[in-house]
Amino acid sequence: MDAMEEPPKTLLITLTGTDRPGVTSTVFATLAAFGVAVLDIEQIVLRRRLVLGVLVTVPRDWKALRDAVQRVGSELEMQVEVDRGTGDNRPRPEGRSHVTVLGTPLRPAAVAAIAGRIADTGANIDRIERMARYPVTAIELHVSGADPDRLRATLAAEAAVQAVDVAVQPANLLRHGMRLVVMDVDSTLVQGEVIEMLAAEAGCLEEVAAVTGAAMRGEVDFETSLRRRVALLAGLEVTALDRVYDALQLAPGARTLVRTLKRLGYRFAIVSGGFTAVTERIAADLGIDFAAANELEVADGRLTGRLVGPVLDRAGKADALRRFAAASGVSIGATVAVGDGANDLDMLAAAGLGIAFNAKPLVQQAADTAVNVPYLDAIVYLLGISREEVEAADALEGLTTPAPPLP
Repeated sequence: MDAMEEPPKTLLITLTGTDRPGVTSTVFATLAAFGVAVLDIEQIVLRRRLVLGVLVTVPRDWKALRDAVQRVGSELEMQVEVDRGTGDNRPRPEGRSHVTVLGTPLRPAAVAAIAGRIADTGANIDRIERMARYPVTAIELHVSGADPDRLRATLAAEAAVQAVDVAVQPANLLRHGMRLVVMDVDSTLVQGEVIEMLAAEAGCLEEVAAVTGAAMRGEVDFETSLRRRVALLAGLEVTALDRVYDALQLAPGARTLVRTLKRLGYRFAIVSGGFTAVTERIAADLGIDFAAANELEVADGRLTGRLVGPVLDRAGKADALRRFAAASGVSIGATVAVGDGANDLDMLAAAGLGIAFNAKPLVQQAADTAVNVPYLDAIVYLLGISREEVEAADALEGLTTPAPPLP
């Protein structure tokens, strides 16, 4: 260095090489001898390949520190770079977001496209971390410098092109606090539609399907459609409800989702245009805190073809979300709604985070984010919870065996 050159104010020390026990402690023991202050640290390990970056203040004899770190690096068989600078990290720009990307598989072209669209908004990717590697690949990007709403719109369009799922959430405290998750039931929490299963029991599946089709074409509203379909069930023995419940299949990952989030203090609710005779049993089975659905009228052990009380429709689902949030003591901003159909649109719009799960195109376009993988527990990645954390918690209770490592 030229004798007149101004000495550096900070040093960025980067070590790269094969990971092994003791690397980090050895490096910091070396730094301790020079009385520096640690300003920032970042460390990652990929397939036993370690990258360790440390930003420190500069001691009086910074060259001696540089030489000492390089000797340590040589002993550890690691590459060392020491970059001189004049300050701490630049303050991050306003507009910080968590961008979660899900793929099965996640291809390099998709990552390149998503990163490119982030750059197009003028934002910067500050950090990337893996949330899961199976049965989907999930990564989370910490992004700064863009309005989350603008970023969400930009990335939603690219996600559709790349056939991946992308969720954008503001980086704030709500993501780390207790939240309420409100889920639709048919074709979301469970596979299939309960009313169609009941219609099959009653021998009127085609007639019920015709009414459902009319509602989907906008020819009749939800309440009219539901009442017409329920009328077709008149005379069905109430024991058919038991057979339908026993035949229900939960969406893959449903139990894991509920179990994981309840460990963290989350509350759960289910809301359904279906029937309380089924939803209340689901709630009891999974430990769901709240449930709302329509009640079938029963007389002499058979369905009458009528409903008891008002119909829980699209607006009713959103009202139930607000009611359950108040009962849970959480703000509307701390609610997560999950659904798949047009009947869920008001609920998805009202929630702090609306997730379209394997939903119809109209619903995907309206929701905050869409998840199109078949695993309901993929939602935990959107909430900042990794697959490794889920497995570690399950292992403590002897519930699962971690998957074997990748070759």
